[in-house]
Amino acid sequence: MSFAASYPRPGTPALLLAVSAMGVVVLASNILVQYAINDWLTWGAITYPFAFLVSELVNRRFGPAQAQRVAWVGFAVAVVASALLAPPRIAAASGLAFACSQMLDISVFDKLRHSHWWRAPLIATVLAACLDTAVFWSIGFAGEDLPWVTWALGDLGIKLTLGIFLLLPFRLLMGRKYQSPSF
Repeated sequence: MSFAASYPRPGTPALLLAVSAMGVVVLASNILVQYAINDWLTWGAITYPFAFLVSELVNRRFGPAQAQRVAWVGFAVAVVASALLAPPRIAAASGLAFACSQMLDISVFDKLRHSHWWRAPLIATVLAACLDTAVFWSIGFAGEDLPWVTWALGDLGIKLTLGIFLLLPFRLLMGRKYQSPSF
């Protein structure tokens, strides 16, 4: 994927912070998804939506190419750690779901970046969360004697709810300089 617009390049500290945040979110989610809160929800559902926030903050500030870079490096770090700390099926499902959903999130966000400030992160998160949920739960848990369908539905509900609530930190962390003038 090639992006034509010119964006500032992040310095090493900003890039390391973004990659570290992405790695921590994905690793924590891969571990926490193994622990059910109830028949509708696992702890991983609460942490994973922050991956979209990280991606969208980088995308808004530094552009889609840097957001992809952060997603791929964060993905690599998280998959290696997840392979050591999570069952192989969950690590593989997470990796595939993460790669697909992050690329969708970055692409949709970039296409909508010039509309109202909230539109790009909200629509990108909703679409990416739906894709992530479908891929992850169908690969990671299909055929298991667990309530994975209801976990998937609960997971999606939390991702969508947190996607709305994370609009406020998105707006606050971006400030006015990087926002479109539209409200």
